[in-house]
Amino acid sequence: MLNNADLDRAMKRFFEKKGLLVILSSPTAGGKTTIVKELVKRGRGAVVRSVSATSRLPRKGEKNGEDYLFVKEDFRKLAGKNYFLEWEKVHDSFYGTPRKFIEEQAAKQKAIVLTIDVKGGAAIRKKFKNSVLIFLLPPSMAVLKKRLQKRGTENKKQIELRLNTAVKELKYISKYDYLVINDRLQDTVKAVESIIAAERHKIIKK
Repeated sequence: MLNNADLDRAMKRFFEKKGLLVILSSPTAGGKTTIVKELVKRGRGAVVRSVSATSRLPRKGEKNGEDYLFVKEDFRKLAGKNYFLEWEKVHDSFYGTPRKFIEEQAAKQKAIVLTIDVKGGAAIRKKFKNSVLIFLLPPSMAVLKKRLQKRGTENKKQIELRLNTAVKELKYISKYDYLVINDRLQDTVKAVESIIAAERHKIIKK
């Protein structure tokens, strides 16, 4: 028969979690970066963003360590040293998720949000079966095209390339746990917050 001390220890083990990995994917200019910034602000320390590393140069207005970690050394060499949790080549540039930050924040039981592409999401799911995959979509391809044009960082040819890539990424939706249409910012943030809250209370079945 369990005594009170045994019961307390059993309950503690039940409630202890190693953090929650939340993968947020969307086509380029799908709004995931803006969504994550709002989630972190509203999360009051419970939600953190994993900043991806990239080999590409910063775009206008981007800050190192805030938008991306702009890697100056050999990206492939870092990958060979097991620096990244996952990494991929996208549009002639490399992107990866630094491992150390994830491990540190998981130990603090944080909800860690990663803004990565569909291939990166698939790689994370293979390693972490209990990760949560959320796919963000704009209301239409026309809206996505307008967002890309408004951003002003790609020429016409590059915009067409990214739109074609977006169509290909739609095939991965079935591999995700949730689909959220990013039309109005606050509605989207609330939807993602609800998903995180539900997953926090989910019973993990082994």
